[in-house]
Amino acid sequence: MNKKKIVSGVVASALALSVTLSGCASLASANTVADMKQTIATVNISKADDFGNEGLDDYKDAVGTTSISKRELISYFLNVGYSYINSGYGYEATFNSLVSSLINTAVITQYSVMYLLKEKAADESKSAETIMSEYNAKETLSAKYEYVLGEDSVEIKLAKYSLLTAINSAIDSYEKNILEDEDDDNSGSDSRTTPSGIDTEQDKYYPRKKNTNGKYVDEHDTELDDKDKDKAAINYNVYTGYAGYELSESGAYQDDALEGTTPSTRKRAYNSFLSSVNSYNLIDVKNENMKDVLSLQYIQDEYVNQLEQRIISKYYEVYEKKQETDLKDGGKYEYIKQVYEDNLKTQQDTYEADGFTSTLDSMSDSSFILYSPKTDGHGVYEPASGNGKFGFVYNILLPFNAVQSNLLSEYKSQYADKDEDSGYTADYYIRRNELLRNIKTTDQRAAWFNGSKKYAFNASENAGLEYYKTDNSGSDWLFFENNLVNTDRYESLEKYAGKYPYNGKVVEKDDGYILIPNKLSIDDMLKEFSAYIDYVLGNSDNVSFKDGYQLGKENTAYYAIDDFYTADHKEDEENTKLDYGKFLYAWGAVSSVEKTAITLYDKTSNQYKAMSAVNELQYAYTTDTGVLSNYIGYSVDAAETNYIKEFEYAAQKVINEVGAGGFAVCAGDYGWHLIYVTYAFESDAMTYGNANSLDWTKIDKEEDSFEKLFYEWIKSKNIPDISTTRRNEILKQFNIDKTVTKYQNAYQDLLDLG
Repeated sequence: MNKKKIVSGVVASALALSVTLSGCASLASANTVADMKQTIATVNISKADDFGNEGLDDYKDAVGTTSISKRELISYFLNVGYSYINSGYGYEATFNSLVSSLINTAVITQYSVMYLLKEKAADESKSAETIMSEYNAKETLSAKYEYVLGEDSVEIKLAKYSLLTAINSAIDSYEKNILEDEDDDNSGSDSRTTPSGIDTEQDKYYPRKKNTNGKYVDEHDTELDDKDKDKAAINYNVYTGYAGYELSESGAYQDDALEGTTPSTRKRAYNSFLSSVNSYNLIDVKNENMKDVLSLQYIQDEYVNQLEQRIISKYYEVYEKKQETDLKDGGKYEYIKQVYEDNLKTQQDTYEADGFTSTLDSMSDSSFILYSPKTDGHGVYEPASGNGKFGFVYNILLPFNAVQSNLLSEYKSQYADKDEDSGYTADYYIRRNELLRNIKTTDQRAAWFNGSKKYAFNASENAGLEYYKTDNSGSDWLFFENNLVNTDRYESLEKYAGKYPYNGKVVEKDDGYILIPNKLSIDDMLKEFSAYIDYVLGNSDNVSFKDGYQLGKENTAYYAIDDFYTADHKEDEENTKLDYGKFLYAWGAVSSVEKTAITLYDKTSNQYKAMSAVNELQYAYTTDTGVLSNYIGYSVDAAETNYIKEFEYAAQKVINEVGAGGFAVCAGDYGWHLIYVTYAFESDAMTYGNANSLDWTKIDKEEDSFEKLFYEWIKSKNIPDISTTRRNEILKQFNIDKTVTKYQNAYQDLLDLG
């Protein structure tokens, strides 16, 4: 099980060391270890004339003078500098920019430290003198920063975890190449779109240590209650292959270790990592113990950098919480209500039926449609009310195979007729129906077994894991184990139920998997569709069909159609309008699905659950992969669309006559389309109601809701601006000549590179 983790911060420089840059040879050779210790700038914001205005005088001794070394500059360059160079910046401009950035970070860190110490004194009911005494008693900068964050706090553990994962990731990148060279990597190159959020860790996750009884324990192995799990010791370490850093001592990293790793390959990878670091004189090979990775000064400095980032983040968090209190009006939510009403009025005044589809396409968790306009326009489906609805649909395309597609092309030529509405005679559709009758679809997720990355896992090996069982010899193989099983560490997938196993036989081999997929007709597919929705909703008979279709039986009447035109065609030969209702194979509704926009975001609602089930079936079966990247499916205009007419008619019919939960199967030149309505807008109506009809108290609850998402959107528009403004205010006040000194001579050689 390989973990995908985004490595952030200066510590990620280790990952960039293998990147070849123009001028890097000079960069490495021009700087000795002693040279790297030179100070390129100093910062002390307490020297500012108006420092006293901040009310932090009692804590100014906490910062002293921060010295920025040349080694920090080189490390920073290796992390982000290459992107500047590749974008066309010269070395002088790049290094000057990086120096300014490091100085800004030092200024913000110093201010944040003093501010948080003041907050700490208030929270712990201690005097400034006591806080400063405790702070100054710490011997190292990292210990001082840990004191600011709160010793044994989650922030410290997250900083350590970020550092350790970055080191392991860096070594992984070298070991992966070694293992591939030795094994002639057999992984395939095939890929299939996956849901977003795969292997994404929870923001506040770190591996927590447990004892043999499964209880959380602290650093002294004292058992903790589950409610105190944030006090648990971190269960993670670097794996280098050397004593003290062996795989058995790496804690949770053992679950992430590369397949095929050995102490030998790991040592080789670690030595390659050290070689890259040493090539820029970031370590002292003569005076440091290379086998003890965490003792290296370079790594200790990177830990300090991680703590600095946590301190800055915590300052903004404290600052932003105070701003949020104002944003929520102390629980009255008047400002939020006003923003909602302003946006609603703007949309009512602006949105028109023409062009509204482009608005639909922009809908997301941070782009809300609060109003849907009225339209008198019609597509090929004309609602009885004369007022069509806009909506969203999923599309599971079950395609013709290659032979059938070739035959269809021949039929197009054979039965072409320019006088007909569609360009073809009825014989074309009769022949197309014969091909449709013989379509056999299969599970499309083979690439998740044998592709460029393996996502499949045997669910039967996970005790207590419940999942859907097909009635046609399906497998026990599910996908995305991290997101489905390890939910304390990884985020759950959005709109993806995750319980539908590969539909076929799976034979596991040393070099991959042999897959024998089950073949499904359209009637088999509808059985799977109905049964899986029932499974996810937790009860039976949720799916009902209209116009006589019976689940599990072929719609023989459909294949007997030989006249595909409206009644007008027989009366007037010049009017050859197709009756698109005759291309509808089956349609119906998931009767228990709610139809409101509010329940669309509620993960406990049948609407969300059914949508998640159908979305997963899309990933399993559809060959129309474009729909997999859409928010809640394809947008469908209330009038004419750009889709094929059969699809347009079927989608508009179920949007208008059923709404959310409606589904239809229609024929087309690509095969069968199984269409499912995720949401339908009422015409000329507010989507969520007015501001006072909504429950804004949901903002402060954990579960997802429209109100909470709308608030998060407001916050994302306001709070970052407030924080950026505050950051700029601090920099303007304290990044000045009296507080900052640059020593350009110490890094002039870097400015002269290239």
